[in-house]
Amino acid sequence: MTGRALSSDWLKIRGKGIWFLVFLAPIGLTLMQALNFGLRLDYLKGVFGDDMWNGLLENVVVFVPLSLMLGATILSSMIANIEHEQGSWKQLLAMPIPRPAVYLAKFLLACVLLVISCLLLTAGIVILGLVFGFDAGEIPWGQAIKLGLLPLAGALPVLSIELWLTMIAKNQALPVTLGIVLAITGMFSLSLSPSFPLAWAQMAWNGPNPFMYAGMGLAAGILIMLLGMMHFSRKDVA
Repeated sequence: MTGRALSSDWLKIRGKGIWFLVFLAPIGLTLMQALNFGLRLDYLKGVFGDDMWNGLLENVVVFVPLSLMLGATILSSMIANIEHEQGSWKQLLAMPIPRPAVYLAKFLLACVLLVISCLLLTAGIVILGLVFGFDAGEIPWGQAIKLGLLPLAGALPVLSIELWLTMIAKNQALPVTLGIVLAITGMFSLSLSPSFPLAWAQMAWNGPNPFMYAGMGLAAGILIMLLGMMHFSRKDVA
């Protein structure tokens, strides 16, 4: 059932600008670092020495949590708004597909699109490093792949909250505003506490035990998703 709903949602996102968003963040972050390293390459070589790949990753990851939270907010709104704008919720929910399957399909769609965006960022950063002449034999593939995926796991609670709110609210202003506030708060969350949930996306890369924070984000995100699913299953959606 979930597979059928996911296939349907995959077709619905065509021509909705969602793929543009998926490509926008990784391309934007890559171009930002292209400008940064292009203007300051000699200085950065003096700072990072023979560890230029790590220096590039460290410069990129500063912006990844904010980009993920903003991306999760906008992506959730765009996915939910397909049904809101067309007024097709009643028609969709009248089909022989359980409501939990409909909800789970939209959650999985958002996750898959964000994973694609993270992998595109990895590819962009590797290509950028090669363009600047970094040693191809020293590409840190493990760290490059973790660059987006671990912070994504840490940011999963924000995605779950945003999808929940955008699915049940026809007016997207409040969910989107909340998502922007959460993303901005997340930038300063480490000053509050590393255990603060909005800090998990940063700690999933910079923390002493990144996999622990990624796991905490993953667990909290799934829990919030299940709560949203139960609420959605019982609520009348116009």
